[in-house]
Amino acid sequence: MTLMSVPVIDISPFRSGTPAQKAEVAAQVAQACTDIGFLVISGHGIADDLISRMYRATKSFFEGPLENKLAVARPEAGQIRGYSGVEQEGLGLLEDQPAPPDLKESYDIGPLDAPADDYHQAEAAGAHFAPNVWPTGVEDFEPAYRAYYQAMEGLTLEMLEIFASALDLPHDYFVDKVDKHISILRTNYYPPQLTEPKPNQIRGGAHSDYTAMTILWQEDVEGGGLQVENKAGEWVDVPVVPGTFVVNLGDSLERWTNDRWVSTMHRVVNPPHEIARTQSRISIPYFVQPNYDAVIECIPTCFDDENPAKYEPMRNGEYLYMKFTQQNTLAAAE
Repeated sequence: MTLMSVPVIDISPFRSGTPAQKAEVAAQVAQACTDIGFLVISGHGIADDLISRMYRATKSFFEGPLENKLAVARPEAGQIRGYSGVEQEGLGLLEDQPAPPDLKESYDIGPLDAPADDYHQAEAAGAHFAPNVWPTGVEDFEPAYRAYYQAMEGLTLEMLEIFASALDLPHDYFVDKVDKHISILRTNYYPPQLTEPKPNQIRGGAHSDYTAMTILWQEDVEGGGLQVENKAGEWVDVPVVPGTFVVNLGDSLERWTNDRWVSTMHRVVNPPHEIARTQSRISIPYFVQPNYDAVIECIPTCFDDENPAKYEPMRNGEYLYMKFTQQNTLAAAE
């Protein structure tokens, strides 16, 4: 039976269980990836204290003085680094869903301490290894973000091993495709809505992610937040379970699997206005992006004579450029 809601899956048996238990985790993950493209994972091994540090530092930054945030504003449009303010992004644009820009603020960092070698400074690398811009005056900010980014790198490798098992691939199939990854750690702050939103304006417009996958921590607040569209076309809430992360597939992994696995539309809705007037919300997505020269091509176990490969091979950097070009074209038309 097709999943119409987001399952909660304990992945710890994959790390330390029997072969049968590992196979059961992989089977549950495969069904979630096929049916709805979202799952909530427990047993991930990330310390609660690290998540708390990230939350405290993030809340202090976003609720601090505006001039401190503007001091680390995004250096330029093509560099996904630093701060961007309310209504500076419209996630629905790539899906050609005209709506007012999103009611959120964001802060981004990318790979840490990239070496100054030919690979990382090549023209094809673009701005993927641009330096991060760090705010000052927020206790434990840079150390917490660095530690969290590194923890997400580790969890990424574990999830990719589970994915490989779920796709009947060697356990290390994805490793050399992310060993120089260009992943982005973002924190989102959804401020209280002191005035009524514009028509069709929400905290995060409906979209799918460009990524291979996204690993998300979300704050549990009254009135809901993250929703995903299931195969029946219904918007369903993504459950907020203490001690878990949300994992969702992105467009490049959907392409990699020849559309066997799905990159699903999702959005962040507004709470009722009587709640939104005083309530903020924080989410922390880690957007897993493979190496810029990783080839996105049909996985061997995802095609046969009756189901041929649908897409031509494409390097991840070229794929991202195609996506960004589409978004900029739609944005310019608005």
